[in-house]
Amino acid sequence: MEPEAGTNRTAVTEFALLGLVETEEMQSVVFVLFLFAYLVTVGGNLSILAAILVEPKLHTPMYFFLGNLSVLDVGCITVTVPAMLSHLLSHKHTISYGGCLTQLFFFHLLAGMDCFLLTAMAYDRFLAICRPLTYSTRMSQTVQRMLVAASWTCAFTNALTHTIALTTLNFCGPNVINHFYCDLPQLFQLSCSGTQLNELLLFVAAAFMAVSPLVLITVSYAHVVIAVLQIRSAEGRKKAFSTCGSHLTIVGIFFGTGVFSYMRLGSVESSDKDKGVGVFMTVINPMLNPLIYSLRNTDVQGALCQVLVGRQSLT
Repeated sequence: MEPEAGTNRTAVTEFALLGLVETEEMQSVVFVLFLFAYLVTVGGNLSILAAILVEPKLHTPMYFFLGNLSVLDVGCITVTVPAMLSHLLSHKHTISYGGCLTQLFFFHLLAGMDCFLLTAMAYDRFLAICRPLTYSTRMSQTVQRMLVAASWTCAFTNALTHTIALTTLNFCGPNVINHFYCDLPQLFQLSCSGTQLNELLLFVAAAFMAVSPLVLITVSYAHVVIAVLQIRSAEGRKKAFSTCGSHLTIVGIFFGTGVFSYMRLGSVESSDKDKGVGVFMTVINPMLNPLIYSLRNTDVQGALCQVLVGRQSLT
């Protein structure tokens, strides 16, 4: 059905999500794997958050940001995976137009917040290693809260801008999204009106949300590397680098997948590669983050053990 001339009326009222696989046998396997990943991600990130809250030694700026990152990871996977699991159970793979926009908004809100929060964590490491004498004043609780508030403001503005811009497009069929959640590149493919401005907006926003933070992170760690190499003690250098290794690993995975997904001009047909990148962004990254930090950080390991021992002693 064609939209009325001169209007932005949306003829399509719901979208069909193809998901990751088509056969019923594979859908059962996907359901089990993603349910397991969801439980592990939520449990792991909430455990990290609990350890940070109960262990006084972790009441520092670095772990304040890590706690916020854990909350974001739970939110990011919750935006996409439960809906996909529900579709697999009910065999109803449709999502309403409003539900699609809502999912898209929250996904870009949380992903955008991730970008700025990872940048704030890099700035924290820069101050801790390169400016240790003024660290406590430059990274006070007020500064921490201001950085988080500014991150939320920028991420909210970005997500709202994309959502509003998407409502100006017409969708008059087909309505099949070759993905397991609603995202901008796939929706652009279904629009029966011009998407050049929307794609340019996405490219510019991706440059601001991904490239700019990545440049700031790179500059911060360039100073960190120079400062660490000047430490005479090998043990001191090792300790300094260990506090940065986990963060750099997460930065590499997160920004790598994000740049591949959104820094592309022109209409590119959806493919299995986009689904794979989507799995990395919404499932693998949030699941790996607590694992990376717990494996590489003895302070977190100790706090997690205390949380578990404390629970066991209560029982």
